[in-house]
Amino acid sequence: MSRLNRTDRPYDLVLFGATGFVGTLTAEYLAAHAPEGLRWALAGRSTEKLERLRDRLPGADRPDVLRAEVSDPASLRALAESARVVATTVGPYVQYGEELVAACADTGADYLDLTGEPEFVDLMYVRHDARARETGARLLHACGFDSVPHDLGVWFTVQQLPEGVPLTVDGFVSANATISGGTLASALGQFARYRQVLAAARDRRRHEPRLVGRRAAAPAGAPRYAPEVDAWVLPLPTIDPQIVHRSAKSLERYGPDFRYRHYAAVRRLPVAVGGVAVVGGLFAAAQVPPLRRLVSGRLQPGEGPSAEKRARSWFSVRFVGEGGGRRVYTEVSGGDPGYDETAKMFAEAALSLAFDDLPPTSGQVTTAVAMGDALIGRLRRAGIRFRVAATR
Repeated sequence: MSRLNRTDRPYDLVLFGATGFVGTLTAEYLAAHAPEGLRWALAGRSTEKLERLRDRLPGADRPDVLRAEVSDPASLRALAESARVVATTVGPYVQYGEELVAACADTGADYLDLTGEPEFVDLMYVRHDARARETGARLLHACGFDSVPHDLGVWFTVQQLPEGVPLTVDGFVSANATISGGTLASALGQFARYRQVLAAARDRRRHEPRLVGRRAAAPAGAPRYAPEVDAWVLPLPTIDPQIVHRSAKSLERYGPDFRYRHYAAVRRLPVAVGGVAVVGGLFAAAQVPPLRRLVSGRLQPGEGPSAEKRARSWFSVRFVGEGGGRRVYTEVSGGDPGYDETAKMFAEAALSLAFDDLPPTSGQVTTAVAMGDALIGRLRRAGIRFRVAATR
């Protein structure tokens, strides 16, 4: 099935899970920034809530409302058949996500989500990548703060370095923001399922084709003081380096031998030590169901901070790339990462899939592979900064 055969579908874009916190922010962003004539719809299990959201959106061209829910595969199939692009905020994805991925892979609809769950991404590759390649569907995961700034930031950095030589890039994340309820629930779920996470990763490696004639790696770095960013840095146990690794395996521009390391950067050593303790405490709590429920209950999925608090939030990801005798410092930065900027990245990624002139890809792909410079251009116009800070 070619992409041209899907232009007669009723909708360019359907947003599933639109009444959740980030879903609502995404709907508001689309209503304010979508191109004229966008054919789109809001989808979820409560028609009443969807209609209330639609009625308060800005703009004259209101989206349609579609009822669909994760417990009704037929409704998800109908949703996928109606859309060129399906964007979903409904997580934790390892619990609620697979039926929609399967429907999109089978019907040739492009799919994107906000997951930061490695287990889910690996399972979806093993189970649905081959079918998506047959139908032409593009399956994109981690299309918010996990992992757009890091994936596209590394791609942006690589393009500032010489071609055809070994390259290394280190990424250093700083942020002042509130963690989302969905992110907390996903993290606790993955910590609790670490054996399943490892098993899914092993199964994926058995199914993935081996890289021939090139090497790409994303090893965990060691905690250290990093003079290049004047900060203490700690390896971040997130999905981001895995996404970068897959981009590097797919694109020859990353060179014959590529390595990426991913860190959190903090100025003060006590804060760094405290961060290690917090992650360790969350991992321990996740192993005990009553403690996991207690921690998770502190911030429910779908909840988030006020607009005033989000306005004071920010993120910065600094990259140091080296290769061919050249060193480059780059940065990707913006406002509130977990909510406002995530909604912006998610919406622009969906619009890019729907309307941009993109390379011919299918199956499970990353944002760098599927959209690359087109999405960087969109995000820059939307206010997210990609810049070269210095070169040597």
